[in-house]
This record gives sequence, structure tokens and C-alpha cells, in this order.
Amino acid sequence: MQWAWLIPVFSFAVAPVIVLAGGRLTALSRVPGGAVLSIAAIGAGFAFFWIALLGWMDASAGTESCYVAAGTEALTCNYERTWFNAGLPGLDGSVALTWGFFVDPLTIAMLGLVTFVALMVQIYSLGYMHGDPRINWYFAVHALFAASMLTIILADSFLLLYVAWELVGVCSYLLIGFWHERPAAREAAKKAFIVTRIGDVGLLVGILLLWREVGTFSMTDAFAAVQAGTMGEGVTIAAALLLFLGAMGKSAQIPFHVWLPDAMEGPTPVSALIHAATMVVAGVFLVARAFPLFEAYNATPLLVVAIVGLVTALVTSTIALVATDIKRILAYSTVSHLGLMMLSLGAFGYTAAIFHLLAHGFAKALLFLGAGSVIHSTEEQEISRLGGLRKVMPLTTLVFAIGAMSLGGIPILAGFWSKDEILQAVSQGRNPAFIVFALITALLSALYMGRALFATFFGKLPQELEHTHESPPVMTVPLALLAILAVGFGFISFNWPGAFGGFGYFVFFHEGHGFEFTWWIGILSGVMAVGAFVFTWMVYERGSISLESARRRFAPLLRVVENKYYFDEIYQWTIDRVVLVFAGFVAFFDRAIVNDIGINGPADTVRRLGVALRLHVTGHLYSYALAMTLGVVALGIFWWLITA
Repeated sequence: MQWAWLIPVFSFAVAPVIVLAGGRLTALSRVPGGAVLSIAAIGAGFAFFWIALLGWMDASAGTESCYVAAGTEALTCNYERTWFNAGLPGLDGSVALTWGFFVDPLTIAMLGLVTFVALMVQIYSLGYMHGDPRINWYFAVHALFAASMLTIILADSFLLLYVAWELVGVCSYLLIGFWHERPAAREAAKKAFIVTRIGDVGLLVGILLLWREVGTFSMTDAFAAVQAGTMGEGVTIAAALLLFLGAMGKSAQIPFHVWLPDAMEGPTPVSALIHAATMVVAGVFLVARAFPLFEAYNATPLLVVAIVGLVTALVTSTIALVATDIKRILAYSTVSHLGLMMLSLGAFGYTAAIFHLLAHGFAKALLFLGAGSVIHSTEEQEISRLGGLRKVMPLTTLVFAIGAMSLGGIPILAGFWSKDEILQAVSQGRNPAFIVFALITALLSALYMGRALFATFFGKLPQELEHTHESPPVMTVPLALLAILAVGFGFISFNWPGAFGGFGYFVFFHEGHGFEFTWWIGILSGVMAVGAFVFTWMVYERGSISLESARRRFAPLLRVVENKYYFDEIYQWTIDRVVLVFAGFVAFFDRAIVNDIGINGPADTVRRLGVALRLHVTGHLYSYALAMTLGVVALGIFWWLITA
């Protein structure tokens, strides 16, 4: 396990090499040199993930810096080194900053997800990005992106996490705006960068608040202080909420959700990586990592997490239901499922949230790469102009159907089990209103997944798409591997005999537990999912159900949803009418009051006074004699008045 730090280092190391020498390496082979290095680096990281997993399974408390973490009751191995000293050694106020890494069940689960999905995406990119003149730059940023996310996962200090957190933001900006010659891509990259920065301010303030209270950036020390009760209730709640603000930005929770759908302007493999394994899951991971802060003192912050998660999941699922761009449907689906994960964490469903994060990651990577296969072959992504692709792209149809049905909650695919674990956690951890709206969200999820599947791949094939062909093997093989996990990953939750008793005994908080299945939730959610897919099949394949009357009846509501509840318009109005007006006032105050009066005013006064005073210097003797005479007369009059 002590070699786990190499997992991100491989990708960090190759990124500058690709930038400096990628072109020369490409000249030596038919495959872009940057792609070879980047894929080799993440492949090595994936291999070391297995080494770390096996090392953790062989470890025990008291050996190799391993211990049972207080509160989590999970075996944690921590490797720490001094980073640098802030201040002068030996003087009061000097702080020793350390860096290191955790290897615990949460770390291992996330390492497996990120390394595998990043490997599949990079292999897939060989076909999707073939011929792009900046392909080496693409793979360099890909490597840096994966390395930054892996550092977030391994970090044992909030300061190291924050550095990697900002690197993730920079990489997302570069990849979303990769085709920067397109105005929409440039605007989307700036929007993502600015919106997430707002949340990052909260994260930074929360980290500094913890440092002020504990005296160190160490996560272990902060969590120990909470467990021991030495950190005050107000500070703990405030720090947790500030950390959650950063998580909301990265995981696109309302009201910060507006950047993620626009991020579809980047290459589709980038969308797959962002939505499945890197940037957006960082927020969910942060809440899980800092769970001791959130659950302390009556777990007040967790109620906020649950409410934000539920509102996000419900609102964005309705937008996904009416979106017409296949990538935007999947984007709003991601936001909705991230909301479900936050809801699960807010309902004390720690295990269920991480389980769904993994199941969703495999399925969402499959769906985005499947959508990329469609776009690569048809150069079209509006579902109204697609249809019938199962006749010309059978493999893409199959794997996309698996991903859609998994996220839609069709038994017995992975998403069915993870979604039901979330529903069960919500039913046990929050009041009945939460489970009602969570079930509605699950139904909407099945509806928009069925709509995306049947509108794209079923029905009549447009004449202009009759010559469409299946994507090359370099793209379809990663799809097939991800499809296997989208089908079978859910079975890891079962209580298998032997050393591994199920996912609930691997990733847990406080104590492990076996797989729990609530029959009424499982049957109800399964029936709703199957019914939703049958309904969408009848609408888009059979054509036996028409939605025109419903569209006319609910036209005003539909218009609101189609315009994404006018969030973007509200933000634009706020910027134009409030932010810019206030900024104009501040600029006027700075220029007219501070600068012209406060700074230039005294100088101008002295200058004018000097100009006025110099008028008496005429250079004529008679003028000076007259002035002295008048002065003497004036003094005499003054003396006579005061002595009379």
C-alpha cells in the first residue's frame, strides 16, 4: 500500500513529457505519442490500484501505519511525510505542513472507478479524436486531469486536497474549451470555471476555519478533534457547510448546476470522464470523506445536504425529460443522480451513496461513450433527427440500452440495486416526504432514459443516416467492458460467503452491514422502471401513444421546464441589472470620490493655493512699498481699535 502514491504520479509525470515531446514521439509510430504515454500511465495506475487493494486486504490494525479510524470503524492506513514549514523554525507560529495519503475502503473504491474509467475513456479517445491536430495536447491534459482527481482521493490533508481540487478545475476548463475556436466551447469553459470557483471560495474558507481551530490541515487530526468533542459545535457545523458549498460547485448541485450541461461543448470522451469519474464526483467524495464533520452534533449539516440533493435530483430530472440533445439528456441525468447521492449521504446512507456513485460511474461512462459513438458515426446529436440506429449500429444500441436500463433501475442491472439502497436509506433516515419525492425522481429517471434509448435507436431510420456504420473496435471494446460492469457490478452488494461479505462490509461508516432489500421498495421501483420503459417504447417505437394532447394541455409548464426553469436568464438578469450596476457604482465611487477627491483632491488644493499665492510676487519695487505702507496703516488701525 505504501506505493499507492505512485498511482497519480505516473500520470503527473507524463503530462509535461507529452507537451514537450509528444510530436516527436508521434513521428516514430502510427499512434500519437501522447496517447501511448497517457494510456500507459493510467494503465500503470490501474495495476497499482490492484496492488493497493490486495495490500489493504492483507493489512491489519497496528501494522504498516494501519489503524481502525475513530468514528468510521474502518481499517485505515495513513502514510505521512513533512511537506514544508510555514514560518521560521523555532519561533511561535511556525507550522509544519505535511503531505501523505489514505488507503481506506473509500479510497480504494474511488481509485478503482477513476483508473478504470479513465483508462477506458483514453483508449476510446484513440478512435474518437483520430486526426485531431491537437491530439497530443488532449492526452496531456487528460493525464493531468486523472492525476489531479486521484490526488484528491488519496490526500490526507485538506491543503493537498485543495491544491488538487483547483487542478481539477483548471483541467476541466482546458478540456471543455478544447475546441476553443468554437465560441460556444469558449463560453462553456469560462462558465464552468467561474461557477465552480464560487463554491471553491466556500471550500477554502472552510479549510482555513478548520486549520484555525485544529492548528493543522490534517484530516485525521480534524476528525479526531470532532470525535473528542474539542471542536466547538458552531465551528464544526460552519466548516461542514462551507465544505459542502465547495462540493455543490463541483457536483453541480442547485443553484450551481448550470455549468454542467453547457460543458457538453467539449469532446464527448471528456464528458464521459467528467460525468463518470472525475470532476463532478469530487463533491460527493468530499462529503463522504469529511463525513465525521457532517454527522457530528445532531448532524445538522446532513439535513441541508439531503434537502439540496433532493431538490437537485427532482428539478434536473424534469429538465432531462424534455431535453432534445442526447448529451444534454445525459448531463441532466448526471446532475439528478448526483443529487440522489447527496440525498443518500444526507439520510445517513453512506454505503448506499458510494455504491451508487460506482454503479452510476460505470453506466454513465458507457452512456456518454455510446452517445459519442452515435455522434462520431452520424455527426448528429439531436434525438429528433435520429432514430432507427439499431439497424446500422447494433453493438452501440446494445451497450447503450444496458447503460440506460441500468440507470433507469431495471432489475437486475447494477443501477437497480444501488438505487434501491438509496431509497431504503432515505426511507429509514428521513421523513416520508423525502422517500415520496425520491420515488418520483426514480420514475422520471426511467422515463428520460427510456426516451433517450428509444428515440435514438428505435423507430424509423432517417434516409440520410442509412449509410451510417458501427464505430471501430478501439471504441466498441471499451463500451463492451463498461457494459459488463453496468450489468454485473450490482452483485457485489450481496453477502457472498468467504472473506468478502458484500459491499456493505467493505465501504461503511461506523459498522459494516450486509445487503438489505426492502421488498415493497424493490417491487415498487422495479414496476415503475419497467412501466416507464414500456411507456416510452410505445411512444417512440410503436407510436401507439401520442403526447401531443398532453403537450398542449401543459404548454405553459412545459415551456418553463424546456427553458430550464429560467435559471440562466435569472443569472444573466442579476449580472446585468445588479452586479454590473453595483460594479458601475463602485467604479464611479472609486474614481470620483476615492481618486478625484480623496487622493487627487489635496494635491489639487495645494496646487491652486500655490497659484493664488504666487500672484503677489510682481518684481516691482513700488508694489512692495505700497503693500508695506498699507500693512503699516492696517496694523496702526488695528492697534488703535484694541487700545481705545
